[in-house]
Amino acid sequence: MELKPKAYEKIVQLMQKGVDIPNPLTLDIGEEVKAEHISGKGVRIYPGCRIYGKQTVIASGAQLGREGPVTVEDCEIGPKVELKGGYFKKSVFLEKANMGFGAHVREGCILEEEAGGAHCVGLKQTILFPFVTLGSLINFCDCLMAGGTSRKDHSEVGSSYIHFNFTPTGDKTTASLIGDVPRGVMLNQPAIFLGGQGGIVGPLRLGYGNVIAAGTVLRQDIAEENKLIIGKPQRSGVVPRTPNAYFSLSRIVQNNYLYLANLSALEAWYTDVRKGFFEDQEFGDLLYAGLLEKVGLAREERIKRLKAMAEKMPKPDANAGSKESVSSGKREFAKHVDQACALFSNLSGMGAGADHRERFLSAFGEHKRNNGGSYIEVVKSLPADISQAGTLWLENIVRGLSAQVGALFPSLDLFRK
Repeated sequence: MELKPKAYEKIVQLMQKGVDIPNPLTLDIGEEVKAEHISGKGVRIYPGCRIYGKQTVIASGAQLGREGPVTVEDCEIGPKVELKGGYFKKSVFLEKANMGFGAHVREGCILEEEAGGAHCVGLKQTILFPFVTLGSLINFCDCLMAGGTSRKDHSEVGSSYIHFNFTPTGDKTTASLIGDVPRGVMLNQPAIFLGGQGGIVGPLRLGYGNVIAAGTVLRQDIAEENKLIIGKPQRSGVVPRTPNAYFSLSRIVQNNYLYLANLSALEAWYTDVRKGFFEDQEFGDLLYAGLLEKVGLAREERIKRLKAMAEKMPKPDANAGSKESVSSGKREFAKHVDQACALFSNLSGMGAGADHRERFLSAFGEHKRNNGGSYIEVVKSLPADISQAGTLWLENIVRGLSAQVGALFPSLDLFRK
C-alpha cells in the first residue's frame, strides 16, 4: 500500500510549479492554503514543515525549515525570507527578514527588510524596522524598535534580553517605543543597543543612539539620545503593596497613547509611501494588505489593554466625604478612555500636517522617478531636506493625536514636556 500525505495533490502541484521540497512525504499543507500564493521561484521547504492558513503567502526565494521544522499559519512571507525553525502566526516578513531555530513569533508582528533574530526568540505584537537584529534567547513582545542605517550599522538586542510586558496587577498596557516612527522610517538615525542579560520594563520610551549596558534592567524613559546607560541594583526589602494603585498612571497612559499615535503615523507611511513599492513585486498586494492588517491588530491590542486597565480604576469612596480617595486623573481616565481610543479607531488626526505631507510626497515621488531602486535604496538616498519634510509630516500626526488625547485628560498633564 502506497502511503501519501493528506495534502499529496497540493504538494505535487507546488513541486510542479518549481517549489523545492526535498522530502515531500514529511510536509503537511492545510486544505485552505492557496497554492497560487506560493511562488515557484527559488522557494525551498525543508522536511517536517507545516503550512496552514488561507492568508499564507510565500514569495520567491523564501527558505523554510533549514535548521528545524517550521510551522507557518496565516503569514505573509516576502522574497528571500529565511524562517529557519519554529512557529510563526499572523505576521509579516519583508525581504530578507530572518529568524533562527526555535523562534516563536505570534500574531501582530512585522519584520521589515533584513530584520531578524537568532535562535529561541519570542515575539508577539512586535514591529522591527529594517536591519534591527535580535540575539538569542530573547522575549521581546509588545514593542516597536527602529534605528540604524544598514546591516553593518543596525539597532541590536543582546542575548537573554526581556521586554517585561506583564505587570503584577495583570496589565499589558506596557508597549514600548525604542526609537520612533517619524524618524525611524527615514533609516538615518543612530543605532540603539540593548545589552545582553538585561531588560526593559514597559511601557517605556528610549531615544536613538543610546547604549544600555549589559545586565541593566531599564525602568524609566530615556528620551535623551547618544547616552551610555548603566543600571544599578534594585534596593532589597519588603514593603507594603497596594494593588491597582497606579502611582505612575500619567506616564503609563501617555506612553500607551504615544505608541498608538506612532502606529497611526506608520499606517500613513505604509499607505502613502510604501504601497507604491509593492505594485511591481510578486504578491505585492498581499504583502501590503498584510502590513495594514498587522498595524490594525497592533492598534486593537493596545486599545483593548487600555480599556481593561481603565476598568480597574478604583471607584470613589462614598465614605470619604470631601476627601475623595480616587484622584481626578483616575476618574478622567476611566470616564474618557473610550473617547480617547476612538480617536485612533476612526483615524482622526491623520490629516494633521497636510502641507508637509504634500510637500514630502511630491519631492519623494520625483526623487524615486529620477533615481529608481528598491524601497531601502530610495529612502536611504533621500536628501536631508526631503527626509526632514517627511519626518515633520509624521510628527504632526503624532502631535495632533497626542494633543487630542491630552485634552481629554487634563488632570494627568499629558504630553507637556
